[in-house]
Amino acid sequence: RTQSVSLSRLLVANPFVSGRIYIQPLINFELKPKMKFASFATTIVLSFQGIQGFTVSNGVGSSRSLKLSSSAEKVSAETETSAGDYEISPEFGGAMKQVTGALASVVGGTSLESPLEYFCNEYFTACDKAKQDGADVSPTTASENMMNALQYGMKYGMEDKFTFGVTHKALRGDAENEDGNTVDYYKFGCDFFKPAMDMKKSVLLGEDALKKASKQIEDGENVVFFANHQSEADPQVMSILMEDAGFNKEAADMVYVAGHKVTTDTLAIPFSMGRNLICIHSKKHINADPETKPYKSKQNLLAMNGMLKMKKKGGALIWVAPSGGRDRRDLETGEVPIAPFDQKTIDMFRLLGNKSKVPTHFYSVSMVSYDLCPPPDVIEAGTGEQRNVRYVPVGIKISDELDNVGGVESRHLFTEHAFDVCQEGYNDLLEAIKKNEE
Repeated sequence: RTQSVSLSRLLVANPFVSGRIYIQPLINFELKPKMKFASFATTIVLSFQGIQGFTVSNGVGSSRSLKLSSSAEKVSAETETSAGDYEISPEFGGAMKQVTGALASVVGGTSLESPLEYFCNEYFTACDKAKQDGADVSPTTASENMMNALQYGMKYGMEDKFTFGVTHKALRGDAENEDGNTVDYYKFGCDFFKPAMDMKKSVLLGEDALKKASKQIEDGENVVFFANHQSEADPQVMSILMEDAGFNKEAADMVYVAGHKVTTDTLAIPFSMGRNLICIHSKKHINADPETKPYKSKQNLLAMNGMLKMKKKGGALIWVAPSGGRDRRDLETGEVPIAPFDQKTIDMFRLLGNKSKVPTHFYSVSMVSYDLCPPPDVIEAGTGEQRNVRYVPVGIKISDELDNVGGVESRHLFTEHAFDVCQEGYNDLLEAIKKNEE
């Protein structure tokens, strides 16, 4: 902890301490005072009372054992969480205390403690509600998911920060072709968020349109989904609902246009590692730091070149949010309107489709996922935002293929049409979910 004081800037910037955590049978903690804070050898063993126990070790070798206790301070009462007045069950509450207590042994008294405890409280409460609703999730599963998220976030978000290129191919645990990697980060992300999705009340609409898009991809043509964007878990929402409808390959192969946050934020990095990405800087954040604007602009050009190569090859399925960011709640009404589509973004995708010389088809995709991981009400340029997780139904709707309305002089008509169709689908989803909840 004496070193954590000298690294206060690191602690403020990153929500996790680095360490390697793997499942094993006891509880240990090792701290070498001369090590850098990001390289503290941490061994955390979870032994539950009344539930199946397991331990977490970093494989470095332990020096002494510690009893786990929840010593972290309570999350501020001023911050609304998914728990509210909900009383978490003893099983999930005990599992959560083991995780937060072990982490408090490492980060207690630092700026990491409160956000980590908050995140754990959100996730375990969501999983407990899912279990009470009949979902197949246990305290052990929830703990494993959380510890994996922490392990990967620590390793690739701080200690050995993972660097994304302008394009990124999902890491699926293919050791031979992935430089020895044996972790399927795509599966990890889906396994983490699925327990928080109320699958019985969730909705996928537009299955016929999805079948048509799938056939176009199979024929070597390109498909672009213009989607509204509501939460950090939107790729997992797409995958889980599409897989539930039998579109496993399309779900895994989809390429996402990703902003800088999902490739630089400590917690987001491991989830992004499991996705096919085109990495850009959105117009909302490219001007945040004038000194880096030239670099960001150059990177965007390289990303567009990468996308053009992808489209020339054919058979690509690309998801993009033309709004440039997540939908935000209206603080006066409490409703979540979808953000307007940016015409220049849509024009660019249509232009690249023409330049590729490969037929490109456009669809609007509506998404309802805001309540799963509600974003901050205020848009922030930096990373490290508070993480919320709620047990709620989610939904997606794939529209019919968009008509090619408007010409060169009326390009705005196509953008308006794509947005209107997305808005219509969004309303359909809200209505369908509402009926499922009655």
